[in-house]
Amino acid sequence: MATADDGTRGIRDQDTRDRSFLGEVKDAISGRAALLMIGVLALTALFIASYAGAFHSPKPKDVPLAVVAPQQMSGQLVEQLDKLPGSPLDPRTASSEADAARQIKERDIDGALIVDPRGTTDKLLVASGSGASLSQAVEQVVTQAEKAQQRTVQVQDIAPADQDDTRGLSSFYLVVGWCVGGYLCAAILAISFGARPVNLKRAVIRLAALAVYSVLTGLAGAVVIGPVLGAMPGSLYGLWGLGALIVFAVGATTFAFQAVAGIVGIGLTILVVVIAGNPSAGGAYPYPLLPDFWRVIGPALPPGAGTWVARSIAYFHGNAVTGPLLVLSAWAVAGTALTLLFSALTKGRTVINRSEVRQ
Repeated sequence: MATADDGTRGIRDQDTRDRSFLGEVKDAISGRAALLMIGVLALTALFIASYAGAFHSPKPKDVPLAVVAPQQMSGQLVEQLDKLPGSPLDPRTASSEADAARQIKERDIDGALIVDPRGTTDKLLVASGSGASLSQAVEQVVTQAEKAQQRTVQVQDIAPADQDDTRGLSSFYLVVGWCVGGYLCAAILAISFGARPVNLKRAVIRLAALAVYSVLTGLAGAVVIGPVLGAMPGSLYGLWGLGALIVFAVGATTFAFQAVAGIVGIGLTILVVVIAGNPSAGGAYPYPLLPDFWRVIGPALPPGAGTWVARSIAYFHGNAVTGPLLVLSAWAVAGTALTLLFSALTKGRTVINRSEVRQ
């Protein structure tokens, strides 16, 4: 027979079950975890917006193009090309075909139109090593412009992408892999031992470990893309050095973000390198095909600077790499300096922030 105590016990058991469920929810999803999930949601939305915004409608804009023509017609031709709808070209004169070819190989321009005053067929010099989508866009625009003048054009690729790198994307994927390796190394150290180094000595040790890891990862990438796969030509040692610099720059930047913001710093790295950096890197679509925002930020971020240098090493004899290498060096130096600075300011904190590790 049921008693009053049995009824009370049943109510108490039900309350305990209810409280246990709510307790499980709180334990499974803390307030901090919920905030992090909201942050991930925001990163996801930004990821979609950035990639779709950069790639959904590529159009050539102010592509540097040299024009070689007799003096009496070169000015008029440059003016006509400059006034094409949408401003796809940024034409300028060159003194000769050899001069135009030199500018292409030095990566000052992306194409050159060589006018034959004695006939109706002109020559277009391109460099698919800069990206097949760019050379194809230049060919399409110039062909249409020539057709309007009852002329035709023959295309000559003077810096072609390797036959095993037909779209010129191997350099981009190589750099993306190095960037991923850089921030994953820093993230693993954060998850294992706390995002913020406990003191300056610990920060120096982490940076030294990152330096060794960067040298090895740079070598691994260069060997895989070159001797193993044959996916891209170029100096093995040049690519090795580039890879080491990229990995260290991204890893040190991740350390700096973590020193400032804790585990959230990993998300900041993803925002800068993956969400902003990858679509603006000039990989699938080189800079002249990207919308203005991505075209401006791309050269200043590690993926863009790295992709430019990798293509220069592979197809342009290492030309035009000083600026991008300075960009990568700036990220490496700034990341190292900020990591050391904020680590010195956190001296005396617990070695492992258990709340960060648990989350």
